[in-house]
Amino acid sequence: MEIRLAGIEPESIVDGPGYRLAVFVQGCPHGCPGCHNPGTHDPAGGRLSDTAEIIAQLGKNPLVRGVTLTGGEPMMQAAALCEVAAAARQKGLSVWCYTGYTLEALARENNPDRMRLLGLVDVLVDGPYIARERSLDLLYCGSKNQRLIDMNRTREAGEIRLFEPDIW
Repeated sequence: MEIRLAGIEPESIVDGPGYRLAVFVQGCPHGCPGCHNPGTHDPAGGRLSDTAEIIAQLGKNPLVRGVTLTGGEPMMQAAALCEVAAAARQKGLSVWCYTGYTLEALARENNPDRMRLLGLVDVLVDGPYIARERSLDLLYCGSKNQRLIDMNRTREAGEIRLFEPDIW
């Protein structure tokens, strides 16, 4: 399936625990002031690719523990990223996703592709980047309003459960 990418980092150590394949999608409607990836905002930027390019990289490096979907805004290309996330899960890799939307907003919207992607995500980092809430002390996110949601525990409990690094 076609996907517009800003880039791929095959061994990221900042986008979740351990080594991760970070997929940076192109296009973001949020335009958060102070965003550290402003080059990913233009939906016509980056390059066209195919999800097969990403899927082919899964499992190549035995040190990589998971895939992180980031950007840009992954929810703008949710259908394509479902293919990537499903392939990652089949290979026993965890799936993290960064989004400028809140989980509550995505649930209210109830877009089928986005809901399907959320069903494949292990940890969702949600919420827009807010520069005045920036903190270098946060784990895997940039501003205090953002949450690291353990989606597996959230689905089980029926209410939001935050990521706890000690049990992961």
